[in-house]
Amino acid sequence: MTGPLAILIGPMAAGKTSVGRSLASQLGVDFADLDALIVRAAGRSIPRLFAEEGETAFREIEADILARALNERSGVLSLGGGAPMHPASAEQLRGRPVVLLEVEESIAARRLAHGVGRPMLEGQDPMARWRELADERGPRYRDLAAHRIDSGHGSAAHVARTIIRSLQLDLPTGPEKETA
Repeated sequence: MTGPLAILIGPMAAGKTSVGRSLASQLGVDFADLDALIVRAAGRSIPRLFAEEGETAFREIEADILARALNERSGVLSLGGGAPMHPASAEQLRGRPVVLLEVEESIAARRLAHGVGRPMLEGQDPMARWRELADERGPRYRDLAAHRIDSGHGSAAHVARTIIRSLQLDLPTGPEKETA
């Protein structure tokens, strides 16, 4: 099966984008963020897509772009928190090198404290919504995950190294040094 070497899934604030960038850098491969691919294809921000099209239409767009990315991309791909919930997306992800980044609620709260532009967390109590989404999505995440990694402790680079070991990926080697 062709496609990405690693596909990162997990709840909001698990570090999928930052860990994904570090992982791709360490492996010397391309990195793609599904949300960025959606924004590029739609010509609108994620919050604007949600506001103008609604969540159902957004999830259809997301599923189409994910299917394309799984066939056309190599390297590392990070997904938005809701992407695996679409039935077609879940089927496309099954059997691939899916890595679930898990994060404790207290760490997610700290990471989300300064964030904006997360339509799924809008409302009076964003962390109550985060818990609700984590509970709702958790079973699907765990079902699809080939590997589960704690992303709440250590730097993005540390988490990326843990993924490399878990997936048994080879790091690129530098030019051979001549010995005299």
